[in-house]
Amino acid sequence: MGSLQLTWLEADSPFPPAAAALTEPAGLLAAGGDLSIPRLRSAYTQGIFPWFSQDEPPLWWSPDPRMVLKCDALHVSHSLRKRLRQIATAQRADNFDVVVKVDTDFAAVMRGCARAATGGQTGTWITKEMQLAYLAWHLAGQAHSIETWIKGRLVGGLYGVSIGTMFFGESMFSQATDASKIALAHLVWFLRRQQVAWIDCQMQTSHLASMGASPVSREQFIAHVRQHTAAPDIVWQTGWLDHAGVSHESN
Repeated sequence: MGSLQLTWLEADSPFPPAAAALTEPAGLLAAGGDLSIPRLRSAYTQGIFPWFSQDEPPLWWSPDPRMVLKCDALHVSHSLRKRLRQIATAQRADNFDVVVKVDTDFAAVMRGCARAATGGQTGTWITKEMQLAYLAWHLAGQAHSIETWIKGRLVGGLYGVSIGTMFFGESMFSQATDASKIALAHLVWFLRRQQVAWIDCQMQTSHLASMGASPVSREQFIAHVRQHTAAPDIVWQTGWLDHAGVSHESN
């Protein structure tokens, strides 16, 4: 049973236990505080994330169940598998018309995700405040973008947070067929090589479910997060990813 009263965070307030999250709206845990890197890192290592609109204070969530993509459970459709093979074959022939890059334009990926997140409305939860906060975290080395480029143009991708051996997916966008799915597949291949087992997907969506994501209990999720965020951070390299998840420096 969730708490009947929402916790308000002052500057130095710790988060309440995730189990104190409200049942309606489901998973809402606290409000207030800021989006500083220490606050964000504290949230993520406890299974909590921010999600709020332009005119709201920061709202902090820990839903139960939690949507997770287990890297070994990635589902690739027949058509996407064929496209990925074509990309790999072209790259082996030194044709990089389609390439998945890492951290070459984090800010542009966030802007793309913000536009995609409006759903035809005027607002988005990826506000200017959120974009500045995660850009600062990117510059500090723990927020990353995985980008699909076609003929030199950014057409899709995703961004997220990497702490220890845990990756927290934030949002994705696509301006060309399968662009975000191509980025996600390359990310999973890369994370497997780094011994990262789970990608946090936060909320349940049919798009993520089609790629193999499934719900786990909040208790199970937080236990996994505590263990894996305590591990040393994996190594990220700005450049591009091949079909085996190997990272290469940009040419």
